[in-house]
Amino acid sequence: MNVVVKTDLPLKIFKKGKVRDVYEVDDKLLLVATDRISAFDHVLHEPIPNKGICLTQISRFWFEYFRDIVPNHMISADVSKYPDELQKFGDILNGRSMLVKKADVFPIECIVRGYLSGSGWRSYQKTGEICGIKLPPGLKESQKLDEPLFTPSTKAESGHDVNISFEKMKKLIGDEYAERLKELSLKMYNRGTEYACEKGIIIADTKFEFGKIDDEIIVVDELLTPDSSRFWPADLYEPGRSQPSFDKQYVRDYLVSTGWDKNSSPPHLPGDVILETQKKYQEAYERITGEKFMF
Repeated sequence: MNVVVKTDLPLKIFKKGKVRDVYEVDDKLLLVATDRISAFDHVLHEPIPNKGICLTQISRFWFEYFRDIVPNHMISADVSKYPDELQKFGDILNGRSMLVKKADVFPIECIVRGYLSGSGWRSYQKTGEICGIKLPPGLKESQKLDEPLFTPSTKAESGHDVNISFEKMKKLIGDEYAERLKELSLKMYNRGTEYACEKGIIIADTKFEFGKIDDEIIVVDELLTPDSSRFWPADLYEPGRSQPSFDKQYVRDYLVSTGWDKNSSPPHLPGDVILETQKKYQEAYERITGEKFMF
């Protein structure tokens, strides 16, 4: 097992995020998903082995699955097809990296919510609305919505993203682009959730990111992964409560149980929490892709 917590490739750094390291390779980008895990805006001390591989391979699957709806930024996720200077880093890059096109990324998180959960549920409890959209009274936590909601937010460089109205999104990027991104987001969510449901997974909500190259809209970043979406096991789904999930909710629940104040250095994760979280990511990978985890 090859756990990767940080990378230090001899390439120009484009961006280092909480869990991904991004490098420039000529006019392209190399995305490397590490096994770092973050919760409550903190990178935790311990990694989740194979997490970066699972996320990369799930995104690869979806990029190919949605190719007929919208082009994407992926050039290759096969290290043997990378430029020669990257071949010697195969032990780090294999399975967890993707060579992608550079795009002019829209400053919008395109969020689609199919179920009433998370911040949407909290907002509904207080106001009866999600991001200014009025919902019927009497809905339960985790209840499926009549129609998926498109609730965009800004992409914050630091701190938290801010929910905005669709009208504000239009002002930020223009009516035509806003309408097209909304249309694509709902189309991908609807088709993706239908497929995932056949695999025993409910995708309660997700976020998409888009960019453009020569005025052509493409989907970028990660796609319908347990880190960008809320994955629930369909056989355990029960409205009226929070749901078990295939993502880092297990880690979040543990951190909350410790009484951590979310401002100081986070608690260390015990081995059983690490192992259980690793299993959840690998199960999500296997269910979505239909492939046995062999990395």
